[in-house]
Order: sequence, then structure tokens, then C-alpha cells
Amino acid sequence: MATKTVADIDPSGRKVLCRVDFNVPLDGAKVTDDNRIVQALPTIKHVVAGGGRLVLMSHLGRPKGQGVEPELSLKPVADRLGELLGKPVALGPPDVVGPEAEKLVAGLDDGDVALLENLRFHPGETLPDKAKKNPDGKLTDEQEKTHRAFVDALAGLGEVYVNDAFGTCHRKHASMYGVPKAIRAAGGPAVAGFLVEKEIRYLHEAVDDPARPFVAILGGAKVSDKIKLISTLLERVDRILIGGAMAYTLLAARGESVGRSLVEADQVGAMKPLLEKGRDKILLPCDHVATDDFDAGEPRKVDGAGIPDDLMGMDIGPKTVKAFSEALEGAGTIVWNGPMGVFEKDAYAAGTKAAAEAVAKATDGGAVSVIGGGDSAAAVNRMELAGRMTHVSTGGGASLAYLEGKPMPPIEVLDEK
Repeated sequence: MATKTVADIDPSGRKVLCRVDFNVPLDGAKVTDDNRIVQALPTIKHVVAGGGRLVLMSHLGRPKGQGVEPELSLKPVADRLGELLGKPVALGPPDVVGPEAEKLVAGLDDGDVALLENLRFHPGETLPDKAKKNPDGKLTDEQEKTHRAFVDALAGLGEVYVNDAFGTCHRKHASMYGVPKAIRAAGGPAVAGFLVEKEIRYLHEAVDDPARPFVAILGGAKVSDKIKLISTLLERVDRILIGGAMAYTLLAARGESVGRSLVEADQVGAMKPLLEKGRDKILLPCDHVATDDFDAGEPRKVDGAGIPDDLMGMDIGPKTVKAFSEALEGAGTIVWNGPMGVFEKDAYAAGTKAAAEAVAKATDGGAVSVIGGGDSAAAVNRMELAGRMTHVSTGGGASLAYLEGKPMPPIEVLDEK
């Protein structure tokens, strides 16, 4: 990639401010899935081995930005990271920045690691999101002052900036965009970590230089979230396989009965020209697994594309599984974003599992498979198939934005080679 990486700098004796994505699930004081922490280890270990004084930054969950929320503290993450590194990881103070944080960072020796407290405890981190909601699309003077003060305080803790948080690379948050700009303005480097480098490499190759046939699998609940993605991919792929709840909106646009299935009624009209544009490239479900009650109903097979009025679709059916699996045979490149059904319920997980197994089989045969984060990543991890995929992204929204061709400002602001 054209962006410089952590391999291009010498961290020895320098304070390295590294944005990571440690937004992991917790059960009380315990991390229940440390995959995102593990994915960041190559960058962390590289800086530590090089004698850098590493200051990690991350968010966790969605605090209101009005101070500490104890259940969203990063302490369990610091503890787990310390176990993985075999050395203590100091956790920063509750107010994220300020004199205590400065004292913590000043006390680091070469090879030491500290983790700042949840960035989103501070209102300045996510203020750029609020600009979109203001009448003129800009921050108010007071918001700008808060945001700038937080950027300056964070940037003051480091001499080098590393972005290894792909999951938030579509957001201009303080730690993602303002801080690297400030570090560069002060004469320091701002580079990508190894995880971000890997994410961009696989996504770029998949979209811009795919081995053929190029097959995309799309699922999930909202087709409105993926209209741009479908339109973009239609220009590049050989087939698009669509399952999940979004398929019901497309089936409705095609004139099929979808019963009580989840449908975005306001999107049905918009889907008609998309279906016309896609023609034979778009493959929709030809049968279903449905039920009459989301919470307590029994699964019922529906043999055909239409769904009876008293039922709601929950998963793709066996004929669709066969059609989708055949479409994936011999694929050169596969991009998957979104499950095929309500895979969290065992009774409706068969379609997603079959898709995952078909992708794994194609990958075994030489295909490049990129799993686009979010529920897709959760599904292949849950089904213990992640190891047979070429790349499982750590960023759901970010991978979607990249595949759509949207700008990625936190990457664009980094140093170029």
C-alpha cells in the first residue's frame, strides 16, 4: 500500500501513540472474545521489541461521552492484554487525558505499554459525528473548542502516531483523524499498523484486482444500508448472492409475496431499477425457512420464492443453499458481508453455516475470501471456520465503507511512502 507503516519507523525511545480497536465483548470484568486484541498484537509487539514507549488508545461500547461509565472501563482489556504480552499494561486515569495521564506516559520506559481509558468517556472524541446533525453541518464554537482541546491533549502524549484500528477508519473521530494531523504538524510520523495494512491490502485486491470469477455474498437486515454497495459491486462482480432479511425487500420488488417477513417498504421502489441493472448477476433465495412467531414459532420450510401471508422468513432454504454453493464453486475471489438468516438462533443458522462452509471449501481450492467483519465475522468464528478464510476483517462498518468506495479520512491523513 502507498501508506507508510510501523515497519518504516524507528520507535526506539519514542512515545508511540497507537489507536487500536479493543471494542470487545465483556462479561463483567472478563473479556469473552479477545480476537481484536490478538489481531493487534503484531503491531504492539513490534513497537515493544523496538524499544518504543507504547501508549494505546481505544473505545469500548457506546458511552454517552459525559464521564466514566464503570461497566465500559477498559480495565478488563488491559488485564487481558497483559496476560497475552506476559507483562503488565498500565491503565490510564478515568478522565482519559490530563495531568495523571501525562504522568503515566512520562513514567514509561523503553518497551513499556500503557492503555488510556475508554476514549469515548470524553465528549471530544466523537464530536465530529455531531457536526452532521447541526444545521450547517459544522461543529458549534463550543463543540469545536472541546474537540480541539481533546485532540491537543491526546497528541501531546506522543511523538509518533500509529493507526491500527481499521474498525473506525470511516470516522473522523479525534483519535483517528485530528491526532495524526496534530502529530504530523509537530514533525512526527503518522503511519498504519500491520492490521490496517493487511485489511486495506485484502480489501483493495478483492475489489480492484480480483481473480475471476468474483462472487459477492450479501446478507443482513437492511438493504438500505447496502444499496450503494450493491450498485458498486454490480460493476465489478460476476455474481451477487443475496440472503438475510434484505433479500425479502428485493423479492418484494420482484413481485413475490413475502408474508410477514422484515421488509423495508420505502426501499421496494428503489430496488426495482437495481434488479433490472443486475439481471442475471443477482441471485435471490428460491426457498426459505420461515415461522409464524419470531420468538416461539417452529421452523417451517417454504418451497418456493414466495412466502405465505402468515409466515415470516428466517433463513434461506435447502434449494437456495444448493444454488448458492454451486455459484461459489470455482470462484477466484469471494467477498462476504452479512449473514443469510437469523443465525443466532440454532434453528435458523443452517443457511449461514452452509454459506460459510462453501466459502471455506472454495478458499481451500484457491479462492481469495474476504469476510467483511460484523455478523459475518462473528458467524465464521462461531462456526470455527475463520482459519479457512483468507482474511476475516475486524471492521464491519469500515469494510462496508471501503467496499462502497467511500472516503477513509483516517487512512488518507497518514504519511505516504
